[in-house]
Amino acid sequence: MQVPPNLLDPPSWGQRILPAAVRDSLEALGLYQNPIPQPPSIHLAQTLAALEKYGWCKALDISPTGRMCIRGAQAMLQRAGHVTPQGRARAVHYLQLSLREIGVDQPFFHWNDFPERTFPQVRQRINRAAHLAHTNGE
Repeated sequence: MQVPPNLLDPPSWGQRILPAAVRDSLEALGLYQNPIPQPPSIHLAQTLAALEKYGWCKALDISPTGRMCIRGAQAMLQRAGHVTPQGRARAVHYLQLSLREIGVDQPFFHWNDFPERTFPQVRQRINRAAHLAHTNGE
C-alpha cells in the first residue's frame, strides 16, 4: 500500500486541541489547511501511528499522561478531521473482522482492555485490519 509522505503523522498538538469550527474558520481565512479524511485502511495505519507516538494504554480512551487505547486514538483522529464518522465505522468493521479471525467476538475496545493484552498484539490486529480494508478497496 503506497502512502503519500507524512500522511501517517499523527495530528499535531494544535490539530488535537482546536475545535472543528475554529479550524474551519481559519481555513476559510487561508490560515489553516484541514486534513483530508482518509479511507479505513489509511485511518487504521494512522491509528497505529498515533498509538506508537503518544503511547498505548488500556481502560481509558486517553490517559492523564496522553496515552490512548485504540478507540481513543480513533476518536482523536476523527476530532482532528483525519477520518469521517463513516470511515471510522468501516475501520471498526475491519478491526472486528481481524479479531474474529482469532476467535474473538467481543468489541475491539473490550479486547484492548484484557489484562493479558500487549501492544505487539494490538499492532498485529490493527495491521491485519488495515490489510483487510486495503484488500477490499477501502
